[in-house]
Amino acid sequence: MGQIVAAMASVHAPQLFTRPPEEDPKQLDAGIAAMRQLGRVLDEEKPDVLVIFASDHMETFFLRTVPTFAVMASDRATAAFAGKTWSPPIHQEFAEALLEQLVRRDFDMAYSQDADLGHSFAAIFNWILEDRPIPVVPVFVNTYLPPLPNPRRCAALGRAIAEIAASRPERVAVLASGGMSHYPGTSRYYEPAYDFDRWCIRELENSHEESFLDLTPEQLDEVGNTEMLPWALALGAIGKQHMELLSYQPTTHHGHAVVRFHPGAKPDAAASQSYQFHNHPFHFYNHPPLAAYKLNKLLYDSRFKPSLRIRLLQNPAAVATEYELNAEHTAGLLESMAFRNIDTDKAGKDADPLVTVGAHPIGALMAMHGLQQEKRRMRKPAEELVAH
Repeated sequence: MGQIVAAMASVHAPQLFTRPPEEDPKQLDAGIAAMRQLGRVLDEEKPDVLVIFASDHMETFFLRTVPTFAVMASDRATAAFAGKTWSPPIHQEFAEALLEQLVRRDFDMAYSQDADLGHSFAAIFNWILEDRPIPVVPVFVNTYLPPLPNPRRCAALGRAIAEIAASRPERVAVLASGGMSHYPGTSRYYEPAYDFDRWCIRELENSHEESFLDLTPEQLDEVGNTEMLPWALALGAIGKQHMELLSYQPTTHHGHAVVRFHPGAKPDAAASQSYQFHNHPFHFYNHPPLAAYKLNKLLYDSRFKPSLRIRLLQNPAAVATEYELNAEHTAGLLESMAFRNIDTDKAGKDADPLVTVGAHPIGALMAMHGLQQEKRRMRKPAEELVAH
């Protein structure tokens, strides 16, 4: 009979790839070193399949289709980010078994046989899976486009996956990609809730997973941790646990955590403690307004079309007209295109005018990253001529 032989969670921040100047390289390196420790866990446990629970940053589904949960059921898991590509094989039999049996368990799973994965999977492929010949099954969890599933529902899905694994012959490792506190694309991007992170780490280290699973999406939004929803799947898959913290790095914009979950309660667990939420209105990540669809579509398209990025840099007003943006959205686009922070890579600040007029924070942030990189590429030849 099959079984869950390892349960883990890891950061996947874009800054691990891009290494912008405002980040401390020692913190980034510490997180990567811990991720590679998880790779060695795979060596020890020898799973037949690695199931990866991860989120989408409007890199795969955009607004045409926003599944709550989805399984990638193709021959390979193709991911691209920061100029690199990965394509590990997918364990097709296990993926198909999940789809078939999860729907029969009343989980209305979406699936794709032709999805391009983003950095939430790429980071796992790059620093944890590396060149290990372990097939994967990518499982998407909606974490940024409300309405979001609650942690309890995610944990129930994780338990169902563990039950399916138990009925099959494979040794299965599960890995949650995401967390901890950060607010990408919002006004709080550089003000993470480190205090929540430390509280949550303490609770999970002491086998109080209920403290996390009882939270609401609104509470997770308040502390910048909707991206921890994939952790709930891992917790559901393993049941009662005690967490081992391999690394926690409070970087300038994000709490980078890498952990391993061990089955069973901690024998000498400390008492649970509560965390004081302020119960603010759900406003960091909202359902994108229909009126801003064309703006969000332009930002999405720019991430995958170099020619569009170049035209945006050269004549953003003309592109706004082409996409039929209204006056408000055009003004937000033109203000963001000023690139006040291009030399510091603080794309979050450049995205602010777009978010103010209705762009989704994740879509705006990722578009600004791409446009900043394109502008650097365009000006590099001129800088090299001056240098010579």
